[in-house]
Amino acid sequence: MKTTFDPHATMRAARATYFAVNAFGEDGGYGDAWVDFQLGPVPFPFPNTRARLAALAYHDLHHIVTGYDTDTRGEFEISAWELGGGCRDFTAAWVLNLAGVAGGVLSAPVRTFRAFARGLRCETLYGRDVDALLAMRVADARSLTRADAPASSEASASDLALFVATAALGLAVGTVLMSVMVPLAPLGYAVGKLARRRAMKTAAASASA
Repeated sequence: MKTTFDPHATMRAARATYFAVNAFGEDGGYGDAWVDFQLGPVPFPFPNTRARLAALAYHDLHHIVTGYDTDTRGEFEISAWELGGGCRDFTAAWVLNLAGVAGGVLSAPVRTFRAFARGLRCETLYGRDVDALLAMRVADARSLTRADAPASSEASASDLALFVATAALGLAVGTVLMSVMVPLAPLGYAVGKLARRRAMKTAAASASA
């Protein structure tokens, strides 16, 4: 869900608002064993690995500084933006974002390309100290990434060529990723259902204590 963040608030406060607005839980779902990758209305559960969590710490902050939504197309946009800005040595971010761009090309190609071109003119937060970033004001983090710069109305031919190459690689990566996720879906569903039952029992026990 898209929301507006106070530019004078700290990134930590903005992240808490972001978690609450999107019903991600107090920890943003960082403690979940499995997460759902939404392909339209269809969830594909996959393990919440350490590599994904390391990338997620920055990914969530990128939603705040860029303003991209957390719906399906918004996630495709931020995937493209992160690829344009670079994910440094965060392998999980490269893989998941490439798959996201593939989805964006198929469902919202213009929006996805615009986000990619914007990212080429920005700098992501990957690799920076997370605690230091959380202590910054939202306005300063936007300035650091150059996400506050006016959107360019024109993209260059080199932007388009790079996007086409990235999209082609994304389609290949997305195909491989889906071939892994689809067989895991039943297992992820079962694990998620069991986790929800345990959470409900724990909550009921706490309420009756």
